[in-house]
Amino acid sequence: MLSNFRQIVIRTIHPRLLNGIRLSSSDANKSPIETNVPNDKWNLGKINHIAVAVPDLEKSSHFFKNTLHANSVSQPMPQKEHGVYTTFVDFGNTKIELLLPLGDKSPIKNFLEKNKSGGIHHICIEVDNIEEAIKDIKQKHIRTLSEKTRIGAHGKPVIFLHPKDCCGILIELEQV
Repeated sequence: MLSNFRQIVIRTIHPRLLNGIRLSSSDANKSPIETNVPNDKWNLGKINHIAVAVPDLEKSSHFFKNTLHANSVSQPMPQKEHGVYTTFVDFGNTKIELLLPLGDKSPIKNFLEKNKSGGIHHICIEVDNIEEAIKDIKQKHIRTLSEKTRIGAHGKPVIFLHPKDCCGILIELEQV
């Protein structure tokens, strides 16, 4: 199921980003960094996590831990630079990142004002060379939400791609 989901997500990314990429049914079964990206300087990897904005972190954590029996649910961690608390739900083959606003300027606060029950906020995809990925993406006129990378919840460089350039999907790229 994850391989089918990976194919769906990869095919929904803006065509300018995928220009020249050959996708076949076997691509979904390759290891995370084997997908053929036309620029040999960087490779698209696996989905790291799906981020979900939630109005109640404790209730959401309880649901994933006790109802769906996730492998593990982390303790909430403040991510001051990003204006969120994060909790990771581990399913073994992927993770869900639960997001709760931290402070009045949190982008998640705005999201929850529009989506009272919460919902999918972004998809995080791994790349093996984030700086080269950013150069290539910008050459394809895909906007980023910041000029340079920031350190994300996993302690690795991340950058977000503008959803208007990615079929309405907010995509986070994370260095692996």
